[in-house]
Amino acid sequence: MANDVDYGLNNKKEKRDIRYIGREFSTIRANLLEYAKSYYPTAYNDFNEASPGMMFIEMASYVGDTLSFYIDTQYRETLLHAAEEKKNIYKIAQSFGYKPKLSHPASVLSEITIEVPAEDDGTSVTPDLDYALMVNADSIFSSKTGRNFRLLDDVNFKTSSSLDSRVEKISQYDSDTPTHFTLTKKCLLESGTKTTENFTFGAGVKFDKVILSKEKVIQILSCVDDDGNTWYEVPFLAQDTVFASTENNATTTPDVSANAADAPYMLKLIKTANRFTTHTRSDGKSELRFGAGTSTNADEELIPNPDNVGSSLGTGVSKLDASFDPSNFLKTKAFGQAPSNITLTITYTYGGAIEDNILTGELKNNDSLSTTLNEEGLDSDSVQAVKDSVSITNKEPATGGSGGESPEEIRQNALAYFNSQNRAVTKDDYVTRVYSLPQKYGNIAKVHIVQDEQLEENTQTIVKDGKIVKEKNITTIPNPLALNMYVLGYDRNKKLVALNDAVKQNLRVYLSQYRVLTDAINIKDGYTINIACRFSIITQRGHNKNEVLLKCIDAVKNHFDITKWQINQPIILSDIAYVISLVDGVASVVPPEDDNPQKQMVVVENKWRTENGYSGHVYDLQSATKDGIIYSSLDPSIFELKYPNLDIEGRVVGDI
Repeated sequence: MANDVDYGLNNKKEKRDIRYIGREFSTIRANLLEYAKSYYPTAYNDFNEASPGMMFIEMASYVGDTLSFYIDTQYRETLLHAAEEKKNIYKIAQSFGYKPKLSHPASVLSEITIEVPAEDDGTSVTPDLDYALMVNADSIFSSKTGRNFRLLDDVNFKTSSSLDSRVEKISQYDSDTPTHFTLTKKCLLESGTKTTENFTFGAGVKFDKVILSKEKVIQILSCVDDDGNTWYEVPFLAQDTVFASTENNATTTPDVSANAADAPYMLKLIKTANRFTTHTRSDGKSELRFGAGTSTNADEELIPNPDNVGSSLGTGVSKLDASFDPSNFLKTKAFGQAPSNITLTITYTYGGAIEDNILTGELKNNDSLSTTLNEEGLDSDSVQAVKDSVSITNKEPATGGSGGESPEEIRQNALAYFNSQNRAVTKDDYVTRVYSLPQKYGNIAKVHIVQDEQLEENTQTIVKDGKIVKEKNITTIPNPLALNMYVLGYDRNKKLVALNDAVKQNLRVYLSQYRVLTDAINIKDGYTINIACRFSIITQRGHNKNEVLLKCIDAVKNHFDITKWQINQPIILSDIAYVISLVDGVASVVPPEDDNPQKQMVVVENKWRTENGYSGHVYDLQSATKDGIIYSSLDPSIFELKYPNLDIEGRVVGDI
């Protein structure tokens, strides 16, 4: 590679060959020797290894090699896939929006139980739900080995739903009359130790930060100042909206309070300047960074709205003659508010390790129990007895506890997070987000997404009976800016039902933070097609026919378990016959003898009468059957065998 070099001698510009590709010691040394021999042949020609000239050449080569190494290293440390230093991997990952995990807490599904008095209304004895308290989230339970677990969500014993069912059992009698009931609910707990720290701030400092004292922080639970204002964690400081929840009751949400059993909390978006981000440090600690807003003035006074400049404001100020400092942009609340002359109380959990994976039955003690109960009009002794009765047990081991992510795990997770951009773009993204809706805002049992369609009218000119006429044709075309989301939920008996307005509202709010701006989402009710099933079998000799038949019916029940079925999933009749044939004692599955024109091994029929508890949707199954497969309707629908004890009919027609 050549370059023109001007040495300022007699203003003569000499073209000299300078090579830039040599970066290691030997190449640089060779290039310097060649350069000296080419351009200074008479000035210096002693290239003996022990000569002073060679000493300077090799020293220059050493410096060049060293500089090349550090340049390469520093560049490599700016690339996530090549970086080796832990601190650089952390910084790059967080610049992608991914926060490395210092530890992984264990989680465990447990059963929490209370004992309440019985209530006799003259016709039946039931639990007195006035004494059914709520065990508050963040209550702490511990294991026999001393590992702490935190309750993730409120457990309200007054309510019961399909995904949050309450089991009631008689626990005490008095002369054969129940006096007390135990109420049991499932709950999810997460390992970790809860602690609180206070940080005092003076005058506001732009992008101020604090460092939590504990290592391996799992989650920031709350951040509240001494005025009672909540500060919210956000992924980046420019995000000015956050999720907030409120209890669904007649006072806070009167319009949808009737659906409180299925959606005990309502989700909403609020706009706030009190926000912070959390950054993970390579030393295992967490750093909280706050906003840049240091002025107490309204943002309108710092950076005027262009729409209002020159307009007739209520104050009569046009601001045409005002000058504004461009640095004022950093004083606004666009990046959040900087804490000023306040004390922040930060509550968080830390810990998490492989030792948190406790065994079955090890979760026992109530270390820090918090409950809520309206005690007005209740017996104080009974109330205290209910509180004392709170117990917990885990019928399965805790899982998921481990140490922090390895550098390679951080690389892969950061790249995956960056690619998704925490946005719902594809249909799978939306489905994942729907199923991620926290349970306290409602349960979504089934979801199906299709492209929206719109009608297009076309006019065609034709000759008909010797006359020129215009015919209008209406066709459907895809609408690229809208999606139709069909959803269904469960009732208390785990039967499919349409979602109520409260759950739909929460779902709309939840998806609004993840959907692409140009996407419109139409939330619609899916269709449920109720069915019944008939089959006949031939049994093997030596087997009890009734037992074999009951096992076959159980196999069909399991096949049509609603948790295994999705919207628009077809019924494959041969699959049903196959699961029946696998039952011990079944020699053959044969077509039912009656009402089977297509001679199918299994007959499926539509059940639709609403007076019998069915959905009311009539569907011609015979027309929808092709090659032994029953296809769903064009409108997104799901097949449901709603009453398996009634709608599965099997017969034994012989044995061999």
